Amino acid sequence: MQFERTRAQIQQMVTNQVIPGASYALLTGAQVFEERVGVAQVQPTRLPLWAHARYDLASLTKVIGTTTVALQLLAQGKLAIDRPVHDYLPDFENRRVTLRHLMTHTSGISGYIPNRNQLAAPQLLRAVQALPISDQNLGHRVVYTDLGLILTGLIIEQIEHAPIQTVITQRVLRPLALPDATFHPQAELAVPTVCQADGQPLRGTVHDPKGRILGAHCGSAGLFASVADLVRFSRLLLGQLDVPTVLTQTQIKQLYQDWTPNGRLSRSFGWNLWYRQPDQPVIFHTGYTGTLIMLDRQTQSGLVFLSNRIHPVVDDARFLPERRRLIAAWLADTLPQN
Repeated sequence: MQFERTRAQIQQMVTNQVIPGASYALLTGAQVFEERVGVAQVQPTRLPLWAHARYDLASLTKVIGTTTVALQLLAQGKLAIDRPVHDYLPDFENRRVTLRHLMTHTSGISGYIPNRNQLAAPQLLRAVQALPISDQNLGHRVVYTDLGLILTGLIIEQIEHAPIQTVITQRVLRPLALPDATFHPQAELAVPTVCQADGQPLRGTVHDPKGRILGAHCGSAGLFASVADLVRFSRLLLGQLDVPTVLTQTQIKQLYQDWTPNGRLSRSFGWNLWYRQPDQPVIFHTGYTGTLIMLDRQTQSGLVFLSNRIHPVVDDARFLPERRRLIAAWLADTLPQN
């Protein structure tokens, strides 16, 4: 059986109640295996999973949406990779931080925003742009943060004169003809996430607090999509689908490279980067709600994994090690044969 380790690891996560269930797809060449295990909800009642279930993608919004649009604007000359953020956002006072820093998580943005989740959107956006920059980290160290992609979304809004989520819908979701992807899902079509104070799960509303506050102006979270959507997006990035109005093959190939300032920090443009061997790159990204996408253009293989691991409650202590095992299992299953 193909992908035996990967399938077994996902089943174990469900059996051990690390996740309620998962919808996933395994891509190998032109073949796609889509499967579902477990359930969509365990509290207050059990709810079976269904085809085309919309999952809260969390940070996969960054790579599917904001990163893709930023690549488009780079190609059109509307964005410059090493231009200071200040040139696009005058309220961002630091003149050393560039788009490259934002997109590779080497910006050095640090600090804490007091009462962040209680702020209104304008206040939160001002606070994000006023955070201090660590000179020690700027350009030298990858420190993952949502703020880089939120700021990139604001830059795109200045160029396109529309909210970032509207731009993503117009420039990515519609031209790629994704069947289910949306920022505004019907609640009954969305997989539940955390249970709230009244015992009812959040459903059809983005889990990320910043995403709820910023709404259409959030470039780091907010997208809901199905496995079918991510399979189609994956096929684009594997070179199996040609939609040049979204991304050309030349642009896509550039994602399988290190974009950090010194070229040695294993981050691509928006994507995480891992090497099987020095000449065998894999790009991937995770989402807080329990989502993962991994792509290897060289072996023409991919993993789309969608779960609602934060239902009924968040359990990082068990989930994060199991996700690492899942990544290792898929890498082992797709190891190139010599």
